[in-house]
Amino acid sequence: MSKTSWDLSPFFKSEEEFLAALEEFKKIPPIIASYAGQLSDEEKLKEYFRLNKRMNKDLARLYYFASMRSDLDKKNVANASDLSKVQIALRDLGEAASFEEPELLSLGKEKLDAFIAKYPEFQEYAFSMEKLFRGQAHVLTPDKEKLLSSFSAVVSESRNLYSVLSIADRKPAKATLSDGSIVDVNQANWSSLVAKAKSPEDRQKIFETLYAYYDEHKTTYGEIYNLSMQSQLASVKARGYKSILDLHLFHNAIPEDVFHNLVEVASQNAEPLHEYYELRRKYLGLKKHRSYDRFIQLAEPKKKYTYDEAKDLFFASIASFPEDFQAKAHEVLKDGYVDVYPAEGKRSGAYSNGGDDFHPYILLNFNGELDDCFTLAHESGHSIHTLYSEESQPTLLQDYTIFVAEIASTFNEHNLLDYLLKSGTLSKEDKIFLLQKSIDEIMSTFYRQTLFGQYEYEISKLVEQGEPIDFQVLSAKMVELYKIYYGIDIEEEGLKPLVWAYIPHLFNSPFYVYQYATSFTSSMLIYERVKNGEPGAFEQYLNLLRSGGSDYPVAQVKAAGVDLTTKEPYLAVIRRMKELVAELKELLEE
Repeated sequence: MSKTSWDLSPFFKSEEEFLAALEEFKKIPPIIASYAGQLSDEEKLKEYFRLNKRMNKDLARLYYFASMRSDLDKKNVANASDLSKVQIALRDLGEAASFEEPELLSLGKEKLDAFIAKYPEFQEYAFSMEKLFRGQAHVLTPDKEKLLSSFSAVVSESRNLYSVLSIADRKPAKATLSDGSIVDVNQANWSSLVAKAKSPEDRQKIFETLYAYYDEHKTTYGEIYNLSMQSQLASVKARGYKSILDLHLFHNAIPEDVFHNLVEVASQNAEPLHEYYELRRKYLGLKKHRSYDRFIQLAEPKKKYTYDEAKDLFFASIASFPEDFQAKAHEVLKDGYVDVYPAEGKRSGAYSNGGDDFHPYILLNFNGELDDCFTLAHESGHSIHTLYSEESQPTLLQDYTIFVAEIASTFNEHNLLDYLLKSGTLSKEDKIFLLQKSIDEIMSTFYRQTLFGQYEYEISKLVEQGEPIDFQVLSAKMVELYKIYYGIDIEEEGLKPLVWAYIPHLFNSPFYVYQYATSFTSSMLIYERVKNGEPGAFEQYLNLLRSGGSDYPVAQVKAAGVDLTTKEPYLAVIRRMKELVAELKELLEE
């Protein structure tokens, strides 16, 4: 039997040890600040780079521990306080180091390149220096950088406000169903409850029970989102970016065409999604297919999975992969590195956390559904990626970008799906279920996330034009886009236009979600190459994982065989969606 909770002792064995380390870290910002005006001295620059590397490792250790412990119980005030202490220390460090970029830029790229060439121990700084000089126009004078850094806590406060309102202050909600049963409804279980509900009325009740909280606090959520957008606009104006989109794409050299091509292809080729919804409506005998009806299975798998069975299924699916890949899969799921089950106050969803030479950790909210097996494979992909990056890259180049992060995770999902479809033991019901799973993956990862990406972009344009942003504006835009992508009017669902308040990434990680779609596109095509046995395809994929954060992400993906600056990769996803919907339709009509 597996241990199903995190062991955070590799970071700190006690609260006292954590607090002692935090106090030691607080001594670093004044030391960092003392180097201001001295980086032109070669010896001082060596000292500074060495200190910077050690400081990043110390900070990662503190932040991983405090943030993960807080995620286990968002209602724990002491844990939240410790996380706040780390965030304050991070703010102080930012203020102390505000001179760094302007001063390094003043040295000139030629001098810094020569310095790095002279001292190989600093080679891992080369790529960050390249990015620094690429963005030189957006770096301000030392006094202005210091002033901006003093506002860093305020700029990021929207994330904290959203978390507090959505998790810490949220009370348990109950729904009374048509048979008289009373169920607890929360973010972790509501979709599963909807999938099992026996009537449209019960599904509506479950949905409205969850969304009633967003309705009750819609004005506050609107103001928090406005705060987030205004903070981004302030950064655009202060640093001279062209737009909020440019703010988020520039640092990683992501061409705007990548974003716009994705949105254009997905929004203009949504017919297969409309057809799928209509196919579902007819087969399920619904008068209207509501957005939350997407959780209803067209065929119900009878099997429930234990956590150990889910792990075994994942391991079996990768049995033909290289031994080293399999070893890493077992490593990331070792006891103590996965927190498995939902709990009161625990953060919803799932993630993998790690890097900076620390072993990755996985958070799940495992309920025993087949979907949870796919989530386990997904998050394991992230952690495997982290291990390859840590194995191949120096500390400062291990942190891969969000843009490539979802490739390894969805690659595992593609493979698990294929493994199940090829198992040879599937009934017609099993095939229907897995075809739906495959279509739903494209719907939720490609179409849905692109919808949210377009949503962020169009709201950002309103903000840039000085238009007021409130819950009514935010909801109206969501209604408009759901008609385009899904072909449905979510105003008929009452509370559904508030879906923007339900999506934490919109608040916590602006312009993150579209990268699910680009990563899905990349992983689908990379996986197809591997599945078809193209020479060198798996090695190219592993090289992508090994490359960590050592290059710009679009170039990393291109080296693995996918050019995202063209429309063709996205059109390939559309073609795959059409094929799957046609196959499902034929199977349902047998």
